[in-house]
Amino acid sequence: MDRPAIVLLSGGLDSTTALAVAKHRGFVPYALSFDYGQRHGVELEAAKRVAEAQGVARHLVLSIDLRLLGGSALTADIAVPKHDHVDELVRSSVPVTYVPARNTIFLSFALAYAEVVGSTDIFTGVTAVQYSGYPDCRPEYMEAFTTLANLATRAGVEGTRELKVHSPLMAMSKADIIREGLRLGVDYSLTHSCYDPDESGRACGHCDTCLMRLRGFAGVRMEDPVRYQDL
Repeated sequence: MDRPAIVLLSGGLDSTTALAVAKHRGFVPYALSFDYGQRHGVELEAAKRVAEAQGVARHLVLSIDLRLLGGSALTADIAVPKHDHVDELVRSSVPVTYVPARNTIFLSFALAYAEVVGSTDIFTGVTAVQYSGYPDCRPEYMEAFTTLANLATRAGVEGTRELKVHSPLMAMSKADIIREGLRLGVDYSLTHSCYDPDESGRACGHCDTCLMRLRGFAGVRMEDPVRYQDL
């Protein structure tokens, strides 16, 4: 019997690994991506490549223009912070690349999609380990959203099934995530993580997510297969 699961897929390293985990656990993935007014379209191109490579049942891209709200370096005219080394990313506050309520918005759409396809499972690639600092990437947030999901859906109210939000990478380091993905056959050359790529799609190598990704590949003694501007 098929077990459909909604997988939030950005095209980045983490969500791609979460997709592979969902498949490995026997779920039939329905990938959900968002054109939310982010700084570039490269990540959506990566999401399409990943969805095709992993053979999802359907890849749906929804448009939500969060530029109208602003408030983030990813959706407004705010510079993306750059650093020379990953150790400079020690957090004292929520980073400017945090998009207000983004995970809540995305998960809400995933919840609606799950109701439509008859799924009880949503997969995300969020992780609370190493530098992210995002309030909507914490275990307690995912637990709270799961509670909300079971209060706010027909299936939850009728008691016919219980919805679960899976965050299989939550406690894993970037290196551990890469190891798990490689074990599951993930092709990381298809992915994109950079917040501020150039016009040809090459990663900057200095934003938060580039530095975390590079440290992860260093941790598994591999060269990152994506293109960088100055590496």
